[in-house]
Amino acid sequence: MIIDVDKLPKDGLEVERDFEFPSQELVEESATFLEPVHAGLTVRKMDDEVWVKGRIATRLSIACSRCLSPFEFPVDSRFDLVFLPQEYQDLKEALDEGDADRLFYRDRRIDLREVVLEQLNLTFPSKPLCDESCEGICAVCGRVRRDGDCGCAVHETDGRLAVLKSIMKDKS
Repeated sequence: MIIDVDKLPKDGLEVERDFEFPSQELVEESATFLEPVHAGLTVRKMDDEVWVKGRIATRLSIACSRCLSPFEFPVDSRFDLVFLPQEYQDLKEALDEGDADRLFYRDRRIDLREVVLEQLNLTFPSKPLCDESCEGICAVCGRVRRDGDCGCAVHETDGRLAVLKSIMKDKS
């Protein structure tokens, strides 16, 4: 959905809409949509600045980074963005420090679909977890640990600490 900046009504524009994206457009490779992205957006223009304030909500399925099991990841995110004309990007160094995080529009247009997708991608955690206490999978047999004890004996030692361990033995 493309907004023509010059045709924005004086009192702004309200948009309530569902957006459908292919899962390949998400930064989280394992994520799949369980429902479309619902967006409630307010677009206002003040001189050359365009303010886009909104809320996005959806449900996704993502693989846990520890146990690799899929889990439901709800998204409910709010954002408040300010866009300036592309010509201002060349003057970005001259802008105040507080203006450095401004976005830019080109050809007097803003693609709300791209804005919603970018904001959705910013909601993903760096390490998605099905639960904070997820223990992951057994390093020996690959069984998901939350499904029960597999009985494998795991001896985890860090070779980098071997020198420290020998020093501690010598002091005892």
